[in-house]
Amino acid sequence: MAEKVTLDPTDLRVLDQLQRDASLSNLDLAALTHTSPATCLRRVKRLVDLGVIERRVAILSPDRLDAGLTAIAEVTLDRQGAEHLAAFEQRAVAEDAVQQCHRVSPGPDFILVLQVADMAAWNALVERLFTQDANVRNVKSFFSVRRAKFETKLPLPGPAR
Repeated sequence: MAEKVTLDPTDLRVLDQLQRDASLSNLDLAALTHTSPATCLRRVKRLVDLGVIERRVAILSPDRLDAGLTAIAEVTLDRQGAEHLAAFEQRAVAEDAVQQCHRVSPGPDFILVLQVADMAAWNALVERLFTQDANVRNVKSFFSVRRAKFETKLPLPGPAR
């Protein structure tokens, strides 16, 4: 488990703004967080170096990019030895359609969140990832009919910003 990092109010303001819009220029970020540009740049670099900021990405619209089918799959394996769990996990994370892969307990061994174009793409993925793996015992799939909320922000400690 990663070592806990101590964050001060300035760090929290920087993180809050970056979670809202990671494309902000350093000057704009400094202004929004009430710091000098040099201080802001040092803070962001420190947060990256500490691993608090893992990466900065653009969030794309699945509907506009022909990836409008969201599936959540519960996957149970026949054998749960460390090497079997690791092998399935490695195959799952290698699939572009897998947006999230969680080992869970109790219940199924994995929960996957997947994004594909349509049912034909889903069926092709099922064949590749589940059917061809002799160790996959059961897959229970759920399909999203409406996305009510999609958020990447993490709650930060301290008073609301």
